[in-house]
Amino acid sequence: MFDPSNVIVGLEVGTSKVCAVVGEVVEGGPPNILGVGQCRSRGVRKGEIVDVAQAEEDIRVALGQAEDMADVVIREVYLGVSGGHIGGFNNHGSHPVPTVDRCITEEDVEHVIQNARVASLGADRYAIHVNRHHFTVNGQEDIVDPVGMVAPSLEVDVHITYGNFNRLQNPIRLVKGLQLDVEGIVFNGLASALAVLAPEQKHQGTLVIDMGGGATDYAVFQEGLIRHTGVLAVGGDHVTNDLAYFFKLPLVDAERLKIEEGGVGAEEAVKGRVVTLAGEHGISGKSVNIEHLRRVMTERLDETFRLIEEELIDKGVMPRVRSGVVLCGGGANIRGIERLAEDVFQVPASLGKANAMSGAADALNQPEFATGIGLVRFGAMQSRRKKGGFFGARLFQKGVKETVEQFFKRS
Repeated sequence: MFDPSNVIVGLEVGTSKVCAVVGEVVEGGPPNILGVGQCRSRGVRKGEIVDVAQAEEDIRVALGQAEDMADVVIREVYLGVSGGHIGGFNNHGSHPVPTVDRCITEEDVEHVIQNARVASLGADRYAIHVNRHHFTVNGQEDIVDPVGMVAPSLEVDVHITYGNFNRLQNPIRLVKGLQLDVEGIVFNGLASALAVLAPEQKHQGTLVIDMGGGATDYAVFQEGLIRHTGVLAVGGDHVTNDLAYFFKLPLVDAERLKIEEGGVGAEEAVKGRVVTLAGEHGISGKSVNIEHLRRVMTERLDETFRLIEEELIDKGVMPRVRSGVVLCGGGANIRGIERLAEDVFQVPASLGKANAMSGAADALNQPEFATGIGLVRFGAMQSRRKKGGFFGARLFQKGVKETVEQFFKRS
């Protein structure tokens, strides 16, 4: 029997689906997946809530399924967030050491990270994550833990993932309206990376692309650190819309064609092949050339990848992507998507699968479940830090728990 205090719940409110994953923190091992619930999403567009009533109903269904499967009562969640307002940038912070002996303390570490957090963020932006790169002490870079060192000042380099303050409040308020506590908000791209990347991939340099229905989240890791994060407000729904427009089809038929016949590139087997859709009300069905269908899909997906590539080049992080590209999210199931990613980014590409999970891992070992599993991983990491007693625990308590409450104090 598991300890209820060790239960972690990840909640993804996506454009295509709402997914709740229940996990148990296991000492010395990966989280044990106890249950999952999912429901088709109707109140979300481009990764953001547009219909509160529908989104609330879908969240209730997904949470209810997860509770039944795991045999738990869900009271708090780690909430995944996405949307075109989310972005990331690298920043630098400094802090003078005030004590007479100039000995750096844990409080100095907290202060310098807080200084890096608030710098360059306007009133309408909120720092979702502040991921530390390294400290600088007396001009010496790459310091991992400066506590106990002597210096007149302390510097730190960080990567900040931010979002629009007001737009981030919407999903938090919705979840809290269901009488649930929000333990923390987590960028979906970071959650997916936590689920699918092995330690060596994080070190060698990997780009994770989570291709959702309404948005594409991405994150670059190198030397075990987050180098860049971002969101492109384009996803699988845009591919469906392209097919509906080009072939003059209802959206439901375009979506079915995308799933059943779609892909990237046209191998010899599909050239000249035509599919005729069933007609309704005595009207003859529509014929669709599969080669043409895949050409339309390829153009949209190629454009999506190239927009991501352009931003990584602009931010100077593209050279860090040496190990390859890992694709996850529902869009990763499109046939031939890895080949297209390899052509665009000029590195190996693969489909992301959750690493080192136990419990219902086989059932969830699909690219579209990466975010939900990653949210559980994130929650498990924070749970261990809170119990660990090192300065990271205090940063978590002040940096994550209090930030959720600050949303409502400032609103």
